[in-house]
Amino acid sequence: MASIAVIVWSLYGHISKLSEPIIEGLKKSGANVEVFQFAETLPGEVIEKMHGNKEATASLPVIQPDDLKRFDGYVLGFPTRYGRAPAQVSSFFDQTGALWFSGALVGKFGAIFTSTASQHGGQETTALTTIPWFAHHGIIYVPLGYIAPELNDVESVGGGSAWGASTVAGDGSKQPTKNDLSIALQQGTHFGKVVSQYVKGAAK
Repeated sequence: MASIAVIVWSLYGHISKLSEPIIEGLKKSGANVEVFQFAETLPGEVIEKMHGNKEATASLPVIQPDDLKRFDGYVLGFPTRYGRAPAQVSSFFDQTGALWFSGALVGKFGAIFTSTASQHGGQETTALTTIPWFAHHGIIYVPLGYIAPELNDVESVGGGSAWGASTVAGDGSKQPTKNDLSIALQQGTHFGKVVSQYVKGAAK
């Protein structure tokens, strides 16, 4: 059975909401799933001024670099910041130098999902600019491709791309759509199947 970590950073709850079908899809594939959060780096008073809501992830354990060694794959979820990962995610990867030096993560698998304020707010570039972390660690990036038919919907505002699931948050009041949640479910299932297939083959 593949062991997969879902690691999120969610400021307003959109990523947390999108993680639910990701986790469901992973479990549907037969994978063993553990859920973590990236450590917060913003002071509480700043989060309050930003009207952030951390309740959805408050109970999740904070991921530590050495935790990564226990898993076959990782699905990372975080909102975009100017077309790339937020500082909380960057700070975490800055702490993984020892894992890089020892090659501890070579051959693991990774994927991401994200959210943006607008349709053109960096959903694809956020995935693209995350891949260098994967590449330097030898983590194999697993894209979603176009297996989800909802990706071809051009009649409504929504997220999702060949890179992975995503959602459009607008001013924060817009929540993930039915299509967004369906794409996330399919990404979780697909990722779980890919990693499980590798794990089964490696065990032979």
